[in-house]
Amino acid sequence: MNGCGFFLPISDDHRMIRAMNANEKAAALRQRKGGIPICALTAYDFPTARLLDQAGIDVLLVGDSLGMVVLGFPDTTHVTLAHMRHHTAAVARARPDALILADLPIHSYDTPEKALASARQLMEEGADAVKLEGGSEQWEKIHAITTAGIAVIGHIGMLPQRVNELGGYRKQGRTKEAATTLFEDARALENAGVCAIVLESIIPAVAVEITAAVAIPTIGIGCGESTCDGEVAVVTDLLGSFPWFVPPFAKPEADLATQIVHAAQAYRRRVQGDVTEANESQTLRG
Repeated sequence: MNGCGFFLPISDDHRMIRAMNANEKAAALRQRKGGIPICALTAYDFPTARLLDQAGIDVLLVGDSLGMVVLGFPDTTHVTLAHMRHHTAAVARARPDALILADLPIHSYDTPEKALASARQLMEEGADAVKLEGGSEQWEKIHAITTAGIAVIGHIGMLPQRVNELGGYRKQGRTKEAATTLFEDARALENAGVCAIVLESIIPAVAVEITAAVAIPTIGIGCGESTCDGEVAVVTDLLGSFPWFVPPFAKPEADLATQIVHAAQAYRRRVQGDVTEANESQTLRG
């Protein structure tokens, strides 16, 4: 067993896990409650998925954050189901041992019927489970998906798809009333049949209490350290490859943006030679 969880690079156990289907992977994730913390990272393409899976990451989230860090949109509200299908398929081609979790984008789950149809499309592209944002108001939609045999992970706290309604990215659960609502939402999602819940930007004390109150794993982002049953991070935050926006809670382990620029500059110098320095101002970028 590796440091993050139940996926091992080499062993007979690993080969058994390789044979897991989507529902078995979801069940294994659910059983991680209170155990070795779950490690989840976003992945949007084939090479990243292969590398993260090689690293032993438990969950590859094809997140609608791709709208910002891949497609250049200002937020996730511009992401469509077509975008999510495209990137889910790319990740699935890596055939990872990790559970592939695909976000249902905004307006793809406005009704229970639409939610199920959208979830089925993502599953057809290779997802093992889907994730949607919201609490008790999403019960019928989640129930429709789970009763059809598709695993769902919930998402409460800061909801990026509602960033415009909420007036920006704000910490959640600051008041007693807000904390109570989050507790009710978590229990409602559990009753609807989700196999885990993402807690985003919830104050640490409340995240700890929610984690203790539900029998399914919680996966935190922006909730502090060791407050949940695991953590999820945006891969570009971890790798330092998207320097134009870095959340305050991000903890980069690399600085790929600088390395990419330096590599490209080295390539330019190699191709252009002495001409580069002599004509520094005469570039196509003008």
